[in-house]
Amino acid sequence: MLQDLENNFSELEKKILNLHKNYQNLTEKFTELNTEHEELKKKYDDERKRSQVLAEEQKNIKLYSAISGNPEHNRLMKNHINRLVKEIDFCIAQLQNSGL
Repeated sequence: MLQDLENNFSELEKKILNLHKNYQNLTEKFTELNTEHEELKKKYDDERKRSQVLAEEQKNIKLYSAISGNPEHNRLMKNHINRLVKEIDFCIAQLQNSGL
């Protein structure tokens, strides 16, 4: 009877040690994955910013091309000028409404 209890206790002790080891391994893995997640998030943000800069540069290149007389971008230039004129008209209307 005492021998059975000692064996059961020994088995429980082994299982507890095994569970503790597994818990430590999982904790380490979680820390590694969390660090990797933060690095990937930073890379994603950097790439997103870079993409926005490139898109803005592409837009400016098309605009400069239209200004220089490239016939492929004439419509782009006309649309840009129309937007600017509408914005100026809106500003003038606001100034007139405010009494200036």
